[in-house]
Amino acid sequence: MEQQNKMGTARMGPLIFSMALPAMISMLINALYNIVDSIFVAQYSQSALAAVSLVFPLQTLVIAIGVGTGVGVNSLIARRLGEKRQLHANSAAEHGIALSVIGGLAFLIVGFVLARPFLAAFKATEDVLTQAVQYSQIAVGLSFFVIISMMCEKIQQSTGNMIIPMAQGLTGAVINIILDPLLIFGIGPFPCMGVRGAAIATVIGQIAGMLIGLWGVFIHQKILQVKMHEFKWRAQTVKDIYRVGLPGIVMQSVVSVMTAGLNGILIGFSQIAVNVLGIYFKLQTFIFMPVFGLNQGALPVMGYNYGAQNKKRLLSAYKITLAAAVAIMVIGLIVFQLFPQAMLMLFVDRTDVASMQEMLETGVPALRIISLSFLGAAFGIINSTAFQATGRGMASLIVSVCRQLVIILPAAWALGYFFGLNAIWYAFPVAEIAAFFISYALLWRIYQTELRFMGSAEKEKKA
Repeated sequence: MEQQNKMGTARMGPLIFSMALPAMISMLINALYNIVDSIFVAQYSQSALAAVSLVFPLQTLVIAIGVGTGVGVNSLIARRLGEKRQLHANSAAEHGIALSVIGGLAFLIVGFVLARPFLAAFKATEDVLTQAVQYSQIAVGLSFFVIISMMCEKIQQSTGNMIIPMAQGLTGAVINIILDPLLIFGIGPFPCMGVRGAAIATVIGQIAGMLIGLWGVFIHQKILQVKMHEFKWRAQTVKDIYRVGLPGIVMQSVVSVMTAGLNGILIGFSQIAVNVLGIYFKLQTFIFMPVFGLNQGALPVMGYNYGAQNKKRLLSAYKITLAAAVAIMVIGLIVFQLFPQAMLMLFVDRTDVASMQEMLETGVPALRIISLSFLGAAFGIINSTAFQATGRGMASLIVSVCRQLVIILPAAWALGYFFGLNAIWYAFPVAEIAAFFISYALLWRIYQTELRFMGSAEKEKKA
């Protein structure tokens, strides 16, 4: 009960950061792994980098299922603990484990059956397509382990435990970083496996993280009693999970559709443009992952205090988290404006002068333009956290679909058609500006209809 009590009574600033810091560290390590992974792949060949970039939408879909369902479980557990409904919190955790197993099995089909026709639609060269299929069969087809790992992280975070999830991320990332060069280039006793080596290294790291997560959920933590041998499906619990989780899944899936759509637009200009987009998504994780770590620390705090009808603490958590997110994004904006060339040089073969020059000519303006969207993204991420914590997953969905589908893809196509490649990158800040106004309109409506009256009934009873 100590973890629950601190979410309802501890000083808000130290509470948020004590819970967010382990997640932020874990995500920064994972961001480092993502970048190192792509650096090794790029050094193997530019066609290998292009192949991994084409698979990115499918990997985003894996994250969509894992994180979306996990956020629904996290929010439900936190709210039920705040309401003192222990059995329902236990049931939510058990349903989360069961749903993650089903999701992992579904991706066996995606990776081994559906990946090739999806990747073939981009009309890449045969070399790129072959490597993309090899990578996706392993990294997507065997994503069973990472989906379960992500669910274990969310279950523990919902109770205020951020250390074990950090250990999961750190262990998986470190193992991945160590194995990447060994398996990609065939160092020592290992065979040279190229992109397949990168995928195998990823899966081995994910298995290690999953094992730690399962230990944390079933043995280490004491707040929830997760007993799968007594598990029974409960339709209402599944509904409650996906009331928040399904919009989260769709939001993340929209990222996958957006990335695939942008790849389709960019490949009409050049393969290098697709590579630049893939590099951007790797680099931006260094900026966005700390904010998502902040989000993970704040979500159970907001959810708990929403369940406990404590408006003052709920709003305090929102304001502190938003201020920290904006500060992180300002730093990211400065870095992307000042050092785009240095960042891009990490992903080029310096012996291929022509390719390197094309990468810099395309990538430098791209990184500077896209980074203009960072401040708007800070508001979007934290507003989505507030929506999810209060059970308003549909509001997050509306904002996400508008930003990453309804606005960005048509804007990117039109800008590219009329003004050329460099104009496409302005679709990112355009979409974030629109999302800013939409999210605050929805947040204001929720405040006016419910949050402003929160706690009034309790005060009347006491009076």
